[in-house]
Amino acid sequence: MEPLRIHTGVVCPLDRSNVDTDQIIPKQFLKRIERSGFGQFLFYHWRFDDDGNLRKDFSMNHPKYQGASILVAGENFGCGSSREHAPWAIQDFGFKVVIAQSYADIFKNNCVKNGILTIQASEEQVQSIMRKAESEEYSLTVNLENQIVTDNQGLEFTFDIAPYPKEMLLNGWDEIGVTLNYEDKISQYELAHK
Repeated sequence: MEPLRIHTGVVCPLDRSNVDTDQIIPKQFLKRIERSGFGQFLFYHWRFDDDGNLRKDFSMNHPKYQGASILVAGENFGCGSSREHAPWAIQDFGFKVVIAQSYADIFKNNCVKNGILTIQASEEQVQSIMRKAESEEYSLTVNLENQIVTDNQGLEFTFDIAPYPKEMLLNGWDEIGVTLNYEDKISQYELAHK
């Protein structure tokens, strides 16, 4: 995984609440065995019509959001089943940060394990960001080290993150990477207990 310290990116608004993991990545696309290639199926039934054509009325399909790396959504984002494919699809599509009013716990943990920063913001903050992103090409800067979100129009707010996931994201570690930090101690233990 790549370290995430300070990230500036275009914001894509998803003005919906209770977005479940089956909407994020529908079940028929879970047959792949590798972690890549899921981005093309992100929000599939919202992005495409029954004939496979892009829906013009879905925000992510608008040209100004192409290349967006920050997704902003309503409350209870990532609810439903605990499929890890949901963060894989979000990341593979290009999102590095998700800002929402609240998250399902398992989804939030799966995001951290896959290098995606989830930021919980107030309803007022989320709505303000969405309005700006809907009216113009809009970018945010997320500083994980200082736990602050800013724009160039005076927006500034802090966010909470526990020390362990913060360290994982700052260093680009997944759980295997964290374990490998103790490789010397693990080797010493194994030698001592042969």
